[in-house]
Formats: sequence, C-alpha cells, structure tokens
Amino acid sequence: MTDAQETAADSSLRTTGGGPPDDVESAPIPLLEPRDGIPPVVADETSLAEVIAAFAAGSGPVAVDAERASGYRYGQRAYLVQLRREGAGSTLIDPVACPDLSGLGEAISGAEWVLHAATQDLPCLREIGMIPTSIFDTELAGRLAGFPRVGLGAMVEGVLGFVLEKGHSAVDWSTRPLPDPWLRYAALDVELLVDLRDALEKELDRQGKLEWAREEFDAIASAPPAPPRVDPWRRTSGMHKVRRRRQMAVVRELWTARDKVAQRRDVSPGKVLSDGAIVEAALGLPPNVHALAGLPGFGHRMGRRQLEQWQAAVDRAKALPDSELPQPGQAVSGPPPPRSWADRDPAAAARLSAARAAVSALAEELNMPQENLITPDTVRRVCWEPPAQVDADSVAAALASHGARQWQIAQVTPALVTALTTPAASASPK
Repeated sequence: MTDAQETAADSSLRTTGGGPPDDVESAPIPLLEPRDGIPPVVADETSLAEVIAAFAAGSGPVAVDAERASGYRYGQRAYLVQLRREGAGSTLIDPVACPDLSGLGEAISGAEWVLHAATQDLPCLREIGMIPTSIFDTELAGRLAGFPRVGLGAMVEGVLGFVLEKGHSAVDWSTRPLPDPWLRYAALDVELLVDLRDALEKELDRQGKLEWAREEFDAIASAPPAPPRVDPWRRTSGMHKVRRRRQMAVVRELWTARDKVAQRRDVSPGKVLSDGAIVEAALGLPPNVHALAGLPGFGHRMGRRQLEQWQAAVDRAKALPDSELPQPGQAVSGPPPPRSWADRDPAAAARLSAARAAVSALAEELNMPQENLITPDTVRRVCWEPPAQVDADSVAAALASHGARQWQIAQVTPALVTALTTPAASASPK
C-alpha cells in the first residue's frame, strides 16, 4: 500500500457506505450518496448570498468542479458548478440562473481551490467570475506521481478505495430541471476531492516531487486566457484529405457558415453539420443543390433551405479569385515538422533523436509521462535552434525562454546538454 493510500485509509471520511476500508487494496466501496445528501440547486440571488457567506466562513481548501454541455451546446460555458468546503458542506449552483459568481469567487479567493484537470474547468469558471489565486490539480498531481490512470474515478478508487458512479459524465447539462441522479453524480464529484488532494500531497512529498507540483499549479493559476485559435477551420476532422486550395476554401466557407448557425441556435456545431459532411463537400465540389444532396452527410433528412444554405457556401468558395484562396498548411512559428528534419538539417535531426531518447529515459526514471517532464514542443525548439555555445547555463536559459518551469529546467538540462553535444548531434549540416 502506497503512502497515498495510507493517508486515505487514515482519513476520517463519512459516507452512507461507511468509513474507508482499512485496506484500500481490498474490494473498493461504491460511493452511492453524498454524506449530507444531495444539496438543493442554488438558482436565485438570496440562496447564492447564503452560499457565499457559508463558504467565506468555511476553512481549508475548496473542492471545485464544473459541468459543461460539450457536444450539445455552442461553446464551453458552465451549466452547473459544484463546490465543497469544510464547515460549509457541498453546494450545487446553476450558473444560468446565477450568471455572475464573482462574489463567490472573491469569498474563496484566498483559499486553495482543488480541481481535477483544472485547465478544462478554469476557462468556463473564469467566464462567470470565478478566478483562483491558488490551485491543486489532482489529475496533474497523479501524473507527476506516476499513477497509470488519472481520471477522477480511477484516482478515487486507486487512492481512496471508493468507486464513483460515472454514468452521467457526457449528458446534456443544459437540461432543466436537472434530474436527481445527475445532481447526485455532480455532488459526488467534489465529495472526496479534498481527501484525494491530501493523499496525493503526501505521496508527492514522499517522492520528492511536491515542490515540482506546486510550480505546475502556480503556472496554471497564473496563466492568462488562451488566445483565439488562428484559422480554427483547419482543425476540421478529415482535413488531411483536402489537398487543393479551392477545396480548402470550401471547408473554410462551410465551417464559418456552420459556426454562425450553431452560435445563433446555441447548439454544438456538429449537430448542425458534421465535419465529415464538410470534407465530402470540399472534395466533391458539387455544382448544385441536387449534387450536394447526394453526398454523405447531406441526406434526405436535410431540408431544401438548409441544402441551399450549404450550397451557397460552396458557391462562394468556388467564386473566390486565386489570390484569396487559403494557403496549404497553417503558418506556425518555430521549427518545421520533425519528419522533414533529416533532409533539411541532419544535425538537428540527430540532436532531436538524442534528446528524445534522453528525455524518455529520464521520464521513466522519474516515473512520469514525458510530456509532463518537458513539453515535446520545447525539446523540438531547443534542438532546432540550440544555443551557440552549448552548456548548462545556455541550455537552461533556452528552456526558460520557452516557458519551462524551474524544476523542469533542473531535471532536463543535464540530459539535453549531453544530447546536444554528442558528435552526431553537434556536427555541422552538409
């Protein structure tokens, strides 16, 4: 039994299923009900004010989770927010009825927020005024600690010995009213987050990785909002089949038209028109509505008006002058795709091969995924344009310039210096 499991076994958890097992390696216990029952959904300002006061008066970390309606609604807004804190209990808040939760965010701003996969929930929480200053990400903690499965259910079962029911993770959370089974599921998601946090903190400390985790958590909490994607239409599934610029223009026009419709209707773009249908239209370049209707994704269920709408987008793309057609490939900063390195710069290709092998070996030694030790993009950038004089200081500076954290720099620098200075890797290109 790991130290993390011992911590969990020692904690005094109260559930309807009884306390945690003495040996969490035995059969896990289903967690069927929140310890205080399903809290009522907060959907008015009076109830919200009571919650704010309760959580402000609570103590210790705050477990936070949010449910979105991905695949059902446009965008990634929150449709339910769940919190739990010692002294305040659990609460479920409807951010549709209470769209401004900045008061709650301020009330708990001084506390550590415990989230699972924080980067997924923080953008939608930010939209409703909830911005943490300090976080603990239990998923990332699990990765750094070397757990093979880091989903919330797997972590709670493996570390704490309880089974969370996960059957409602992909439901339409914009549904109103929310059914009781969904609310039970949502409340249980924050039921043991703080207990999991405490167990993982002890495990990270035992492995000498706690300060590394804190650096990662601070970086997530202080990161600015992600900028809008450039040319998001290029991410259409199946885009690799589209080779010609005129076809790319069709994808762009259909994607843009679909996005406008989806935003207006507040539905997921895939429910308006599938990516597969967009690609089929781009490849087929249908001359009219009749031809469009014969393509996969534009079947008999689609009305005449809809077909005309999509055909109009195709016609706009076909009418564009060559100068306005999109260029193949997306302009990116940084090095080219690694598959081209051997021809373009054999020395860089050798550096990358040596660096990847060194990072892989180090990640295995530290028992964590390579991408958490150092991002592959950072390794590529340093290998493509290494410092003029390769030594520990220059490599560390290069890693820092690409956003590596101090713990990553300390761990990776010696391995990269060796990789960058091997005879094959340091040879001049022919």
